[in-house]
Amino acid sequence: MRPAGRFPLIGIIGPNASLCPPALYHFGEALGRRLARYPVGIVCGGMGGFMEAVCKGVKSAPHAFSGPTVGILPSETPQDANPYIDIVIPTGMGTARNVLIVNSAALLIAAGGGAGTLSEIAFAWQRRKTVLCVQGFGGWAEQTAGRQLDSRADGLLIPVSSIEAIDTYIQQFLQDRTH
Repeated sequence: MRPAGRFPLIGIIGPNASLCPPALYHFGEALGRRLARYPVGIVCGGMGGFMEAVCKGVKSAPHAFSGPTVGILPSETPQDANPYIDIVIPTGMGTARNVLIVNSAALLIAAGGGAGTLSEIAFAWQRRKTVLCVQGFGGWAEQTAGRQLDSRADGLLIPVSSIEAIDTYIQQFLQDRTH
Protein backbone atom coordinates (compact mmCIF):
# COMPACT_ATOMS: atom_id res chain seq x y z
CA MET A 1 0.00 0.00 0.00
CA ARG A 2 1.32 3.44 -0.86
CA PRO A 3 1.68 6.02 1.90
CA ALA A 4 -1.08 8.63 2.14
CA GLY A 5 -0.51 11.60 -0.15
CA ARG A 6 1.75 9.76 -2.60
CA PHE A 7 0.71 9.51 -6.19
CA PRO A 8 2.31 7.53 -8.96
CA LEU A 9 3.46 10.01 -11.57
CA ILE A 10 2.43 9.59 -15.19
CA GLY A 11 5.12 11.02 -17.47
CA ILE A 12 3.92 13.06 -20.43
CA ILE A 13 6.37 13.33 -23.30
CA GLY A 14 5.83 14.95 -26.65
CA PRO A 15 6.41 18.10 -28.67
CA ASN A 16 6.74 21.60 -27.29
CA ALA A 17 4.61 24.47 -28.58
CA SER A 18 6.63 25.02 -31.76
CA LEU A 19 6.14 21.41 -32.93
CA CYS A 20 2.67 20.60 -31.54
CA PRO A 21 -0.11 20.70 -34.15
CA PRO A 22 -3.59 21.80 -33.00
CA ALA A 23 -5.03 18.26 -33.31
CA LEU A 24 -2.39 16.90 -30.92
CA TYR A 25 -2.96 19.79 -28.50
CA HIS A 26 -6.71 19.02 -28.43
CA PHE A 27 -5.99 15.32 -27.95
CA GLY A 28 -3.71 16.24 -25.01
CA GLU A 29 -6.46 18.29 -23.36
CA ALA A 30 -8.93 15.40 -23.70
CA LEU A 31 -6.31 12.97 -22.37
CA GLY A 32 -5.71 15.24 -19.37
CA ARG A 33 -9.43 15.37 -18.58
CA ARG A 34 -9.47 11.56 -18.60
CA LEU A 35 -6.33 11.28 -16.43
CA ALA A 36 -7.96 13.59 -13.88
CA ARG A 37 -10.18 10.68 -12.84
CA TYR A 38 -7.27 8.79 -11.32
CA PRO A 39 -5.17 9.18 -8.16
CA VAL A 40 -2.05 10.07 -10.13
CA GLY A 41 0.19 13.05 -10.66
CA ILE A 42 1.58 14.32 -13.94
CA VAL A 43 5.28 14.89 -14.58
CA CYS A 44 6.52 16.53 -17.76
CA GLY A 45 9.00 19.04 -19.12
CA GLY A 46 6.71 21.83 -17.96
CA MET A 47 6.70 23.72 -21.24
CA GLY A 48 4.00 24.38 -23.86
CA GLY A 49 2.63 22.09 -26.54
CA PHE A 50 1.54 18.57 -25.65
CA MET A 51 2.82 18.97 -22.06
CA GLU A 52 0.71 22.08 -21.51
CA ALA A 53 -2.34 20.52 -23.15
CA VAL A 54 -2.38 17.52 -20.81
CA CYS A 55 -1.84 19.70 -17.73
CA LYS A 56 -4.57 22.08 -18.89
CA GLY A 57 -6.89 19.11 -19.36
CA VAL A 58 -6.39 17.78 -15.84
CA LYS A 59 -6.87 21.24 -14.36
CA SER A 60 -10.08 21.92 -16.33
CA ALA A 61 -11.62 18.48 -15.80
CA PRO A 62 -15.06 18.23 -14.22
CA HIS A 63 -13.58 15.58 -11.90
CA ALA A 64 -11.54 16.64 -8.90
CA PHE A 65 -7.92 16.05 -9.93
CA SER A 66 -6.17 14.97 -6.76
CA GLY A 67 -2.55 14.85 -7.91
CA PRO A 68 0.02 17.50 -8.71
CA THR A 69 1.32 18.58 -12.08
CA VAL A 70 5.10 18.69 -11.95
CA GLY A 71 7.18 20.52 -14.53
CA ILE A 72 10.89 19.73 -14.73
CA LEU A 73 12.11 22.67 -16.77
CA PRO A 74 15.21 22.78 -18.96
CA SER A 75 15.86 26.38 -17.89
CA GLU A 76 16.67 28.07 -14.60
CA THR A 77 13.65 30.33 -14.95
CA PRO A 78 10.46 29.26 -13.11
CA GLN A 79 8.40 31.65 -15.25
CA ASP A 80 9.09 29.42 -18.26
CA ALA A 81 6.61 26.84 -16.92
CA ASN A 82 3.19 26.61 -18.51
CA PRO A 83 0.39 28.06 -16.33
CA TYR A 84 -1.01 24.61 -15.43
CA ILE A 85 2.06 23.40 -13.52
CA ASP A 86 1.70 23.12 -9.73
CA ILE A 87 5.29 22.25 -8.88
CA VAL A 88 7.96 23.96 -10.96
CA ILE A 89 11.48 22.52 -10.90
CA PRO A 90 13.83 24.84 -12.83
CA THR A 91 16.92 22.73 -13.50
CA GLY A 92 19.14 24.78 -15.80
CA MET A 93 20.09 21.38 -17.30
CA GLY A 94 18.68 21.83 -20.80
CA THR A 95 17.67 18.54 -22.39
CA ALA A 96 19.62 16.61 -19.75
CA ARG A 97 16.53 17.11 -17.59
CA ASN A 98 14.79 14.48 -19.77
CA VAL A 99 16.30 11.70 -17.68
CA LEU A 100 14.76 13.27 -14.54
CA ILE A 101 11.31 13.18 -16.13
CA VAL A 102 11.70 9.50 -17.00
CA ASN A 103 13.14 8.57 -13.61
CA SER A 104 10.24 10.32 -11.85
CA ALA A 105 7.51 8.59 -13.86
CA ALA A 106 6.00 5.21 -13.06
CA LEU A 107 4.54 5.03 -16.59
CA LEU A 108 4.93 7.33 -19.59
CA ILE A 109 2.66 8.49 -22.41
CA ALA A 110 4.35 9.71 -25.60
CA ALA A 111 2.66 11.45 -28.52
CA GLY A 112 4.22 12.96 -31.63
CA GLY A 113 7.61 14.33 -30.83
CA GLY A 114 11.04 15.12 -32.17
CA ALA A 115 14.51 14.48 -30.81
CA GLY A 116 13.61 15.35 -27.19
CA THR A 117 10.76 12.84 -27.19
CA LEU A 118 13.06 10.24 -28.75
CA SER A 119 15.62 10.75 -25.97
CA GLU A 120 12.93 10.29 -23.32
CA ILE A 121 11.68 7.11 -25.02
CA ALA A 122 15.27 5.80 -25.11
CA PHE A 123 15.82 6.63 -21.43
CA ALA A 124 12.54 4.87 -20.55
CA TRP A 125 13.66 1.81 -22.53
CA GLN A 126 17.00 1.71 -20.70
CA ARG A 127 15.19 1.92 -17.34
CA ARG A 128 12.64 -0.70 -18.44
CA LYS A 129 9.67 1.62 -18.10
CA THR A 130 6.53 1.25 -20.15
CA VAL A 131 5.72 3.97 -22.68
CA LEU A 132 2.24 4.19 -24.17
CA CYS A 133 3.03 5.40 -27.70
CA VAL A 134 0.10 7.27 -29.22
CA GLN A 135 -0.57 6.50 -32.89
CA GLY A 136 -2.00 8.96 -35.38
CA PHE A 137 0.19 12.03 -34.76
CA GLY A 138 3.46 10.89 -36.33
CA GLY A 139 6.76 11.68 -34.67
CA TRP A 140 8.95 9.37 -32.66
CA ALA A 141 6.08 8.10 -30.51
CA GLU A 142 4.50 6.55 -33.59
CA GLN A 143 7.80 5.42 -35.11
CA THR A 144 8.91 3.54 -31.98
CA ALA A 145 5.51 2.05 -31.05
CA GLY A 146 5.66 -1.72 -30.78
CA ARG A 147 9.37 -1.83 -31.60
CA GLN A 148 12.26 -3.33 -29.74
CA LEU A 149 15.08 -0.78 -29.46
CA ASP A 150 17.73 -3.33 -28.53
CA SER A 151 18.03 -6.70 -26.77
CA ARG A 152 17.66 -5.35 -23.21
CA ALA A 153 13.89 -5.59 -23.12
CA ASP A 154 10.79 -6.21 -25.19
CA GLY A 155 7.19 -5.06 -25.06
CA LEU A 156 7.80 -1.71 -23.37
CA LEU A 157 6.71 0.59 -26.22
CA ILE A 158 2.98 -0.09 -26.33
CA PRO A 159 1.07 1.23 -29.36
CA VAL A 160 -2.21 2.92 -28.40
CA SER A 161 -4.59 4.60 -30.79
CA SER A 162 -7.18 6.19 -28.52
CA ILE A 163 -7.80 7.73 -25.13
CA GLU A 164 -9.95 4.69 -24.34
CA ALA A 165 -6.96 2.38 -24.94
CA ILE A 166 -4.81 4.55 -22.66
CA ASP A 167 -7.59 4.54 -20.07
CA THR A 168 -7.80 0.73 -20.12
CA TYR A 169 -4.03 0.41 -19.71
CA ILE A 170 -3.91 2.90 -16.81
CA GLN A 171 -6.77 1.16 -15.00
CA GLN A 172 -4.82 -2.12 -15.17
CA PHE A 173 -1.58 -0.39 -14.18
CA LEU A 174 -3.18 1.14 -11.08
CA GLN A 175 -4.88 -2.13 -10.16
CA ASP A 176 -1.57 -3.99 -10.43
CA ARG A 177 0.10 -1.41 -8.14
CA THR A 178 -2.43 -2.04 -5.36
CA HIS A 179 -2.01 -5.83 -5.35
